[in-house]
Amino acid sequence: MTLESLVVSRDWQEVSVVECILGGMEIGVAVEPDLAKARRCLAQTKIDAVIVDYDVEGASTFVQELDFFRQGTNVVPLVLMSGPGHRDELRCSGADYYFDKPVSVEEAVHTLAAARNKILHGRLRYHRQELQAPVAIFVNGKQIGGEMLNVSQGGIGIYTSCELPTGESLQLGFSMPGRECGVQAKARVAWQRPSGQAGLRFEEIAETDQQELQLWLASRYFES
Repeated sequence: MTLESLVVSRDWQEVSVVECILGGMEIGVAVEPDLAKARRCLAQTKIDAVIVDYDVEGASTFVQELDFFRQGTNVVPLVLMSGPGHRDELRCSGADYYFDKPVSVEEAVHTLAAARNKILHGRLRYHRQELQAPVAIFVNGKQIGGEMLNVSQGGIGIYTSCELPTGESLQLGFSMPGRECGVQAKARVAWQRPSGQAGLRFEEIAETDQQELQLWLASRYFES
């Protein structure tokens, strides 16, 4: 697993501290003092977190532009840093996190660790794990055969020879390798292809089963 960050700053002394902290968290760092080049970097490269020095001329406009880049996702945290004089602006900027310059290592570690956790939470939320295992499917009380193809926190992909109309409500039961407890859930058919592949979206799942599923997905994600 590789995480990547973009640091937009011309303050090389502070950048060196931030780079050291991010490196310790196994987050790659690209430093770009030029805003135009930073925009191109965001457009062309997969970036997991953006750290902007608010003291860079034009940083306020750049941060406003990031709203479009981050729209519809909670996976790309925005972290701002500046001197104490900009503290009120940082609070009102829409940034997820911020810290003061000169950089306090303790404060920066705390802030960037929180940003890293947010990235991982977003990735785990949408992570889909391939898995071949039987799944029990009940439609109107009648069980039909099926095989799991993949699973995420929000649903599963299956193969079945039975027709499942889009929007059909059904009950599921399945287990994950290495876990003793099975998962029971109410789901709805999101789509089905002529090949027999179908996507099922969880609608109701017990909290304990949801936690069991999340733990298993997290273990597989970090193994890969």
